[in-house]
Amino acid sequence: MSFVAGTVVTLPVSREVSPYGYFLSTGSEDVLLHYSELTRDIKVGEEVEVFLFFDTDDRPAATMKKPYLTLGEMAKLEVADVHPRLGCFLEMGLGRQLLLPIRELPEMRELHPQVGDEVFVIMEHDRQGRLRAKLAGERELTPLTFHAPTTWMNEWVEATVYKPLQMGTFVLVDGGVLGFGAIGMIHSSERTRMLRLGEKVSVRVTLVREDGRVNLSMTQRKEIGRNEDAERILEFIKERPNGAMPYSDQTPPDIIKNKFGISKSAFKRAMGKLMKDGLVTQDENWTYLVKKEEASEE
Repeated sequence: MSFVAGTVVTLPVSREVSPYGYFLSTGSEDVLLHYSELTRDIKVGEEVEVFLFFDTDDRPAATMKKPYLTLGEMAKLEVADVHPRLGCFLEMGLGRQLLLPIRELPEMRELHPQVGDEVFVIMEHDRQGRLRAKLAGERELTPLTFHAPTTWMNEWVEATVYKPLQMGTFVLVDGGVLGFGAIGMIHSSERTRMLRLGEKVSVRVTLVREDGRVNLSMTQRKEIGRNEDAERILEFIKERPNGAMPYSDQTPPDIIKNKFGISKSAFKRAMGKLMKDGLVTQDENWTYLVKKEEASEE
């Protein structure tokens, strides 16, 4: 048999060479099983099950430790380190990392994963036969996902980003086995900010579709969100000099989004509640806190 990195095979122990370890035979070449890669005592002549890989010097090597995935398999792996030019290094259960190349990551650097994030990847070979990771896409994920139940409607769920785009963010909602779940999408209008690849996010289910996928939102339902937004805006005005802020229903949406993290329509709903409750008034582009004496006169 030939040496194929990323595979689990059973090989005979041909000899021991101290202080390195044991050499296993593939028939055509010898592979080093270093002492540090043992999980139990072995002896020359017996057969052992090992995972094959290339070491840091690109030499064939073996380990008795069990990886989280093998060649061609998919898994959700944690980001252990980030390199600005190479990409992300992922934990694979062997005390060494698997490279997710920079070309696999989004063009916008702010959408790149951070240490601790988790990404869905497939183990593959580069041109030299060394191991690397490839991002799993919808084609690979779909067979491992399930149809979301209708009971999820308006429930808050945890999800992991697998494809961040400008128009929307595609995620896998937790609930399946082995880290897989139901496919969902957060439309850009339902995001409070851009989400990076591998990021974990808490989202609300706004629609369970007939195909079993879900539409999601990062915000509360309008009636709940309106009250929360109103309270937050009111506190903001109270902390402003003279109880006034240079924002109103006339303020452009992008400024509202940057300042308060909500959409223009959500801002207008919150302002409408505050004005209906007699807590604020608006004059052109300014919003003013209603003084207690003014409210009592009315």
